[in-house]
Amino acid sequence: MRPTKLLLQMLLSGAVLLTLHAPARAAQFEEARIFIEYNSTDNDLGFHVFLDAEDWKTVKIVNPDGITIFEANGKGPYGRLNQGLSEMFFEGAEPSLDDVPLEELLAQFPEGRYRFQGTRADGSRLTSASSFSHAIPAGPVVSSEVDGDTIVISWQHVTGPPPGFPDEPITIVGYQILVDPFQVTLPASSTQVTLPREFAQTLGRGSHGFEVLAIEASGNQTITAASFEVP
Repeated sequence: MRPTKLLLQMLLSGAVLLTLHAPARAAQFEEARIFIEYNSTDNDLGFHVFLDAEDWKTVKIVNPDGITIFEANGKGPYGRLNQGLSEMFFEGAEPSLDDVPLEELLAQFPEGRYRFQGTRADGSRLTSASSFSHAIPAGPVVSSEVDGDTIVISWQHVTGPPPGFPDEPITIVGYQILVDPFQVTLPASSTQVTLPREFAQTLGRGSHGFEVLAIEASGNQTITAASFEVP
């Protein structure tokens, strides 16, 4: 009897139990996203990435056209078991739109799903996908008022894109206010913030810069930079 017939006979009689093991499913990155940051004051724009996973050793990002646009590999202690990497954030160069047309920049990063693929130091796989959009909010119109040691920063609600940008619906999910080293993120319904008195009292006389960021549902964000004067 040929081996193939013998094996079939044993399977049918229950003498052999055949177990098929499916490949282990890849774990998800805890966070993986690609987004646009536009500075409406300086008129420059860049593409930024943030990802987070425990003990990753390699990572690559693949755009909607199947092209790998970024790849990183941990070496030495960053590639060994229990010595992998975790968070990573990087900013792409932010060319001025006066030098590089907006259409040219956006064409390099098409809208769609970007795939994050990686491996952990123990060899297990990681994967995630991030939806990327060209919905870019306009820069908030800001103002500030200084009265003694009270400093109030105000802004108007952002409802659309900047002039000349893709005409896509804009949904603001929050505003972030930065006055080094003070930082706070407020809900989309907010239109002002009063700096804590203790912080305001530490500011010396002179000009102090601040930024207000409008954050869109896609993760894209736009900065308006300004300053206030402490007499």
